[in-house]
Amino acid sequence: MSIRLYVGNLPKESVDRQALHAVFEEFGEEVSTKVIKDRKTGKCRGFAFVTVPTDEMADQVIEKHNGQAFMDTTLKIEKALPREKAKGEKEGSTPAPTPTAKRAPGTNKKRQTTTASSSSGSVQPDPRWADDLAKLKEMLAAQASNT
Repeated sequence: MSIRLYVGNLPKESVDRQALHAVFEEFGEEVSTKVIKDRKTGKCRGFAFVTVPTDEMADQVIEKHNGQAFMDTTLKIEKALPREKAKGEKEGSTPAPTPTAKRAPGTNKKRQTTTASSSSGSVQPDPRWADDLAKLKEMLAAQASNT
């Protein structure tokens, strides 16, 4: 099982992947590096990821290189947190595509989409906004009971 390490505090200049990889090459060919760059400018966003094959090797990399100088900055290395799944997404499944609301010509506002429930025939709110809508209904009910 491979372990991803977060490498932070990189300079916001152009960081070459090979230069960063050279820092970790002593740990073998299984080590891979990926510098995260801004899409528009192509410059480093200040962090990268290093992937190592084992947990023991990850601990060795952290112990040896955390706090080490790289291009006039001090590296911060720690185990990367797993990406969080989108709300409602189940393990091992791909998320369902969300419908895109079309815009009327000359406006910047999206139309609110609703889906009809086949069992009751009532209109249900868009699931992306259901929680916010429930909170809004509670606030309106509380306000109506106070007046």
